[in-house]
Amino acid sequence: MKVTKELASQIQLLILDVDGVLTDGSLFYDNHGQEYKAFNSRDGHGLRMLQEAGIKVALLTGRQSELVQHRARNLNIPAELVFQGFRDKRPAFEALLAQTGLTADQIAYIGDDVVDLPVMTKVGLAIAVADAHPFVKQHAAWVSHLSGGRGAVREACEMLLDARGELQTMLERYLQ
Repeated sequence: MKVTKELASQIQLLILDVDGVLTDGSLFYDNHGQEYKAFNSRDGHGLRMLQEAGIKVALLTGRQSELVQHRARNLNIPAELVFQGFRDKRPAFEALLAQTGLTADQIAYIGDDVVDLPVMTKVGLAIAVADAHPFVKQHAAWVSHLSGGRGAVREACEMLLDARGELQTMLERYLQ
């Protein structure tokens, strides 16, 4: 965990997969083909706390959905940091590197399935959600206790903030 804490304190950008990380991976459709996803509000607040601390947030998903754009806007994630429709996530990751000027060591990625591994193996801090595929967890530096869509993102956000020594101060603000 010490190595992870050192790595975590250097993170300037958190990249998130969507289905299985920001959601529980379930896809709901109505009779007209309209897609629905459920997002965890506590995960959202954790992302806002990260942003307050100066850590950027990006979304990188293999699927394409207006729901993802809507959630990104709701979380104040700039449109240029939202990458959808990338079954091969490496080109989007390279674009993020170029766009942000960050090195891979300054980036964390949260994934849940094998399609996330090509990016997870390149970043400074690879994170898997508790219910990730076992092979993904095997290649993660840190695994959440909570599942995707069920608080795993909030847990990871708090871990990153704690590594920077900022979590307690942020939490205590809510007591004032």
